[in-house]
Amino acid sequence: MEFNYYIPTKILFGKGKLEELGKIELPGKKALIVISKGRAMVDNGYLDKVKNLLNMNNVEFSVFDKILCNPIKQHVQEGAKLAIENKCDFILGLGGGSTIDSAKSIAIMAKNPGDYWDYIIGGSGKGKMVKNGALPIVAITTTAGTGTEADPWTVITNEKTKEKIGFGIKETFPKISIVDPELMLTVPKELTAYQGFDALFHSTEGYIASVATPISDLYALKSIELLTKYLPKVIENGEDIEARTKVALANTLSGLVESTSSCTSEHSMEHALSAFHNNLPHGAGLIMLSEAYYEFFMNKVPDKFIDMAKAMGEDVDSLKDEDKPKAFIKALKKLQKKCGVDNLKMSSYGIKKEEIEDMGQNARDTMGGLFYADPYILSYEETVDIMNKSYR
Repeated sequence: MEFNYYIPTKILFGKGKLEELGKIELPGKKALIVISKGRAMVDNGYLDKVKNLLNMNNVEFSVFDKILCNPIKQHVQEGAKLAIENKCDFILGLGGGSTIDSAKSIAIMAKNPGDYWDYIIGGSGKGKMVKNGALPIVAITTTAGTGTEADPWTVITNEKTKEKIGFGIKETFPKISIVDPELMLTVPKELTAYQGFDALFHSTEGYIASVATPISDLYALKSIELLTKYLPKVIENGEDIEARTKVALANTLSGLVESTSSCTSEHSMEHALSAFHNNLPHGAGLIMLSEAYYEFFMNKVPDKFIDMAKAMGEDVDSLKDEDKPKAFIKALKKLQKKCGVDNLKMSSYGIKKEEIEDMGQNARDTMGGLFYADPYILSYEETVDIMNKSYR
């Protein structure tokens, strides 16, 4: 047994933790605050609160407010240009995974020349070495979905080539992450569900991955357990602060899974779906793929599936041996129904079945590395078959 462990991020977790932004030592004196194009950060008062706390801490700031739900390369370049022009010495991502991912990518391009895609590995990326690291990053998450506050990864779409690719370096671990469940109370039910399932699949993928470690396994099973118990409660009552806190913890744990294990090809496939159709929420795409995906893999690593089923509260011991791995699929379908996401259809987002072969190839070309993290290496035909079986 061997593994490496490196999590340099200082995580401030809990109700009211945002207030510490006004007094903790920050990694610079002028921040570029990165937020989404939507109105949530402004309308809920979160942006003003962050500005006031930075003022209390004698930190100046500029604001970049263009980030989309599936963030694009153009906005990474624009944000980096603004950071340079305003002499910002750190980047503060305020919002969900898309915003914090964008903050990480902006932090890279604020210190390195050229085009962001020069440094991307996969697809049409040039795979150049990032020689100058990145500006320090502070992450303030207002959602519980990607775990990006606890990992170095960022996912950006090249809108011209329809490539959605993950990337990260050691400097894109946030220096400080604030996880305050009070900032999550305003997330709508639908988005809460999509984000929660994204966190779930980070943990389930990380658990079955060929590179899983004893540390990542601990994080993954706890995250799966918490999401199964508390995600339906949050969807039923978004103001349930205890449930929000538990889901937020599960999300941060899923980010720690990402830092100590890996996603698998389920994410590669979804990235292809939402690269072709950027109106598709990432979590929704994962939900659509999940049943066929996990049915394919359940007999490849049956013991792992039994463990996950137990974490989701299934009485596995009473089943016949051949039925035990299937208990995870049963639990997954049950959770989707409880959360109201069991009837999602790709066709509702304009996806056509005849696109699937191209999207299957895109998944392998752009995020092909994740296929090697699977417990069994899928062929192109098997990839397309899973995606076809997921289509409705």
